[in-house]
Amino acid sequence: MEGIGLGAGLAAFGLWIFIGMAVLGGIWDSIRKRETQHETLRRMFESGQAVDPALFEQLTGGNKDVARDLRIGGYICLAIAPGLVLLGWFMSALATELLTLLTGVAALLVCISAGMLYAARSVKQD
Repeated sequence: MEGIGLGAGLAAFGLWIFIGMAVLGGIWDSIRKRETQHETLRRMFESGQAVDPALFEQLTGGNKDVARDLRIGGYICLAIAPGLVLLGWFMSALATELLTLLTGVAALLVCISAGMLYAARSVKQD
């Protein structure tokens, strides 16, 4: 029996190592892309070439719509909340406190989504 527990522990550890490596790989990739974009701009400035404002905005990432991103995140969180309550209802057969626990988590998620939607409206007004 102890061998099964050790194997499950190692599998869980491997999963978290994989997730960590995937996150670090994504961070490293985005850093390298930003360095390449900055290097391109630096070389253009050093050579004396005229930099097109549209190209400059594209390379520096200045054309992001923060209000849209916040709205999308808020709607996604709002859509997940009922699913958590439903999951708690199904899992309440295993333990009765799971429904209460997951309902609380869903309520927290609704509050987070309301904050994101309010922030989107605030950013849009400025």
